[in-house]
Amino acid sequence: MQDNQEPMIKDGTVTTPLLVRKLNWWQWWFLMALNIFFLVVGQSAAVLLGRFYYDQGGNSKWMATLVQTLAFPILFLPLFLIPSSQEPSTFSAPPKITNLALIYFSLGVLIAGDNMMYSFGLLYLSASTYSLICATQLAFNAIFSYFINSQKFTALILNSVVVLSLSAALIAVNDDSEGPSGVSKSKYIIGFLCTVAASALYSLLLSLMQLSFQKVLKRETFSVVLEMQIYTSLIATCVSIVGLFASGEWKTLHGEMEGFGTGKVSYVMTLVCTAVAWQVCSVGVVGLIFVVSSLFSNVISTVSLAITPIASVIVFHDKMNGIKVIAMLLALWGFASYIYQNYRDNSTARIAQNDVNESQNDYLS
Repeated sequence: MQDNQEPMIKDGTVTTPLLVRKLNWWQWWFLMALNIFFLVVGQSAAVLLGRFYYDQGGNSKWMATLVQTLAFPILFLPLFLIPSSQEPSTFSAPPKITNLALIYFSLGVLIAGDNMMYSFGLLYLSASTYSLICATQLAFNAIFSYFINSQKFTALILNSVVVLSLSAALIAVNDDSEGPSGVSKSKYIIGFLCTVAASALYSLLLSLMQLSFQKVLKRETFSVVLEMQIYTSLIATCVSIVGLFASGEWKTLHGEMEGFGTGKVSYVMTLVCTAVAWQVCSVGVVGLIFVVSSLFSNVISTVSLAITPIASVIVFHDKMNGIKVIAMLLALWGFASYIYQNYRDNSTARIAQNDVNESQNDYLS
């Protein structure tokens, strides 16, 4: 799907969500800015709170995984409060319940595994290093979108992939890179590999979701996108709860709370706020998918990762050496290339929409 507030190109056809079409210029910009705020603040806060949980004595990987999806019922609020656009049906029959259940279950299990790898990465890496490595998800997204979603692989996209890969490589070979106190070099490498693998899997999930919208659901309205987020999060939450009990980590939670550096109340509030922050981020993600496009949503999600290293330096006094600064600048370069390509797609979509409007006017006249 191409980025534009007015036309969107799907399978060669220019379409516009009805609800978005009814918005005037300032309403559209306000909604976009609001969703960007939710995404950036939610994701940055969630990463910083996750690092705070580990720094203060938290050690449960399954708990850190669980809080990433546990507050999914919050998503029912926008589902019930915001009306879904009544687009004309473009398919002859709704998808079978069994097919939907299989899609939600499969994606939910993958999300749980992805969240677990992210939890390992954040356990063994500083928040700034973790965020810079996560930026590689945009490069992986371009690759998977090319093979799975038939997205064009332009020179700008290729530049973005190469630059973001170089950014991650600099972090990998940086001798001055350090994880949290007490983390050995071998655990640092494990954290690095888990974060890269999680970024790749996350990008694969986005492409698989997009494929599900195109081939099975055959539409991408606000309610359909939100339902996908809710049901996959439900499955991921169930998997995480099973993992928490099967691993025996639930037995250590009471002692973890007792020994938490800033107290019991702080322990509970950290987990609650982390869970809420991830869902605030999810609202922003879904909102941008609906108001703009899934590609734009992923770009903003990745751009927000460039803000987290700066915040982590301020909050946790992470070491920000020259290599990290160069890696962050390379990441921003990669983001800029991706966004500029998005802008060019936007222009193409506008021209296509104008052509359609002119053809309709000529026909009516």
